[in-house]
Amino acid sequence: MSSPIGSRLAGKIAVITGAGSGIGLETSVLFASEGAKVVCADINEAGAAATVKKIEAAFGKGHAVSIRADVGNEEDVKRMIQLAVTTFGKINVLFNNAGIMHPADDNALTTSEDIWDLTMKINVKGVWWGCKYAIEEMRKTGGGSIINTASFVALRGAATPQLAYTASKGAVLAMTRELAVVHAKENIRFNALCPGPLRTPLLMEFLNTEEKKNRRLVHVPMGRFGEAIEQAKAALFLASDDSSYMTGTDFTVDGGLCAAYVTPEGETISLSPHTSFQ
Repeated sequence: MSSPIGSRLAGKIAVITGAGSGIGLETSVLFASEGAKVVCADINEAGAAATVKKIEAAFGKGHAVSIRADVGNEEDVKRMIQLAVTTFGKINVLFNNAGIMHPADDNALTTSEDIWDLTMKINVKGVWWGCKYAIEEMRKTGGGSIINTASFVALRGAATPQLAYTASKGAVLAMTRELAVVHAKENIRFNALCPGPLRTPLLMEFLNTEEKKNRRLVHVPMGRFGEAIEQAKAALFLASDDSSYMTGTDFTVDGGLCAAYVTPEGETISLSPHTSFQ
């Protein structure tokens, strides 16, 4: 028996990148649970297909399709958007969620040009291409919502060096703001989801020692890593009409991390590894 379906995204068609795991997986299932038809895109074709099977098991067939898409390849991104149109007739929501945080990404002296270029291609160009082709289709149907995954590091910087990733997420934030202003009167909304540290495969692979994990957690007042479903619920809000008067925002879901970096007077503070929040 299928699970009951909500109505917050009833009649909407959503494309989600990185849908095979982490935030993308949780968001795909959540969007389907609220009435959306979902295109699940991932470079890992098996992962995207598994997400579709999970959706079908919960809500029945016809609620999702999968596609292999490398967001670092423009033609793949174009095909991903076109699949939504040919299968479901339109696109209302795009969640540019896919991205990388390479284990070899480090500081300005040690990060190689290859790692820098790869990170920018996937994290920045991939978002640009997704927006580009989604805008073309959303104009035909009177608007839509585009959510770009940035990061708290785009707002505050990272305690553990990851220069290419941080720079790429800063670019996503700036791109989102400009697109929001340019396309506001077309009813195409752009918001940047800025997660704090999450217990996802992407971050856990990067924070591969207890020392690295603790160095990141010491900055989080809640004292824990966030969960992917908590970001998915934030993305649902931004995708739905509940956020109809929001565009160009840095939607921060970070366990209080950014607040802890700033005093009431607006001055940035420095937290030592021994800082505790009680």
